[in-house]
Amino acid sequence: MPTKDQLRASYAYEKVGALWRAYSDADVSDRKKAKRNCEDYETAVKALGANILRSGLSAALADLMRRKDGAKELRKHLADSQISQIPGLENVTERDLFSRVNALDVGTYMLATRETLQVVMWLKRACDALFDTTPDSAATAAKANGVGHAP
Repeated sequence: MPTKDQLRASYAYEKVGALWRAYSDADVSDRKKAKRNCEDYETAVKALGANILRSGLSAALADLMRRKDGAKELRKHLADSQISQIPGLENVTERDLFSRVNALDVGTYMLATRETLQVVMWLKRACDALFDTTPDSAATAAKANGVGHAP
């Protein structure tokens, strides 16, 4: 049985890999938008961890809610509680993520903060591994692996 970290790592590489494949497989007219989406996602992921540590989970999610494009994908990824397994946020949707976090009691809020940081850490690692490569080599490696991430 895989651990939470193993599930989160696999999930992160799958989701970030899908964003990267959308960029690498895009035709010339859509490539710029897909690249911007990847860049926005990476910026949002990298900012989220620091924002959680600096301001708390609720304030960090408020910042994430104001962002567009790639941040929307990140909110969807955080809301996928089947994989992230964030306590108190079971069956949450991207739309009600912020309000559900604000409704948590103090103990559950603290636990949700730690668990969210773990999910964000894996998403950041996946961004670092996939977004720093050229589209052609990343797409080839992702297709070879069959799970959407480069070796």
